[in-house]
Order: sequence, then C-alpha cells, then structure tokens
Amino acid sequence: MKEEVRLIENFVSWQGEGPDSGQTMIILRFKTCNLKCPWCDTSVKMRISAEAPYKISDIQESVIENRAGLLITGGEPTVPRHYDETLALLNDLDYPIANIESNGYQLEKLIQETNPAKNVHFMYSPKFFTSEDLENQIKVTLNLLPHQNVFIKVVYENKPLVIDYLEWLSSKITVEQADKVWLMPEGTTRVNLIKNSEEVFNACEKYKFNFSSRSHIIFGFV
Repeated sequence: MKEEVRLIENFVSWQGEGPDSGQTMIILRFKTCNLKCPWCDTSVKMRISAEAPYKISDIQESVIENRAGLLITGGEPTVPRHYDETLALLNDLDYPIANIESNGYQLEKLIQETNPAKNVHFMYSPKFFTSEDLENQIKVTLNLLPHQNVFIKVVYENKPLVIDYLEWLSSKITVEQADKVWLMPEGTTRVNLIKNSEEVFNACEKYKFNFSSRSHIIFGFV
C-alpha cells in the first residue's frame, strides 16, 4: 500500500465540468501528460509547478473534514509514472464519489483494476489532432461505452475531426446512455468560453448531447 503520492496541486474546490459539476471535491493534480493540447487550461501549471509528496492519510482526513469527493486530474492520471498512485487513491481511500479525468491513455486498464465497490465516475476526454487519432479514439470509445460509470466530455470545435467523431458518436448513443456525453466550449478564459458557448449549445441540440459550462474557468475557482 502506498503511503504518499506526488502532486502539483492538492486543494478543496468544486467539480467544474460534466455530470458531477458543482460537487465539492479534493482536487488532486498530477504533473505529467502524454499529450500537448494547444488549448490546455493547465499547461502552464504543469510546466512551472514542482511536485510535492502528499500523504494518503492526510488526503483521507481532508475528504472527511470537507465532506468531499476526489477529483483526480492532471496532466494525465493514467500515464506510467502516475498510474500506480492513481490506483492507490481510488482503491485505498474512502470517499463518497471520485472523478478521474483522462484522455483515455490507459483508462480501460484503470477501470478494470479499480475496486468495483467504489463510486467512481471516469471522465473520458478524447483528443483529435490527426485522422489516426480519430480512428484510435473511436476504438477506445467503443471499449468504454459499455461501462455505466464512464462519461465522455468533448471540447467542441467546429473542425472536421471533431465533427466526424460527434457524428459517429451520435449514431452509437442509445436513449439509456443519454447522460454519458457532454460538450464543452473551447477556451482558457471566461471571455472566450462565453463567446464560444453559443456554437456548443447548437451542437448539443443537433447531436442530442449535454452542455457543460466549464464553471471552474468561468468563475475562477480552480
């Protein structure tokens, strides 16, 4: 059993995106990511912030004291240097709910190795930069869709690869899975998010998906 994890952030806040938006969370941020997304809202934090060790027992105390869930993010929690620490947080702590934010790198493996008795929502955010990325993410999505506790969050851009993915995804989602997919505006500032939200609302209406406002950026609580 691990006694501590290496993080660049550990603080109490709220989930700002997706189906659990507004819930009190202990934000646990890892440093390393396998991607370099140009619109990433945490790239500066990951680049300039130093890692520090945090005791898992202290995180447990914070969960109890704040009546909070866990929001494990990054970076990418499933890259090799963070994977075991992520699994330890999920399986060794007691919490009312946990969110894992992932680009899908080793997400299916993490789901399989997480204690099924734990209340974990796996937030999958596919990224597309090439046609090969699109093909790979479609394969990942097909493997993840059967899991009831997987939710898909897509940063919406009116670009061919994103549109192709949403068209494909819309054809696969059933009525019973209507709560699974959330579209979010692109942007790293409040102004840009609000400006870009109109086209996201239109896309949500077209594809019958849910809208997520990315409140943590708009209201500045992360």
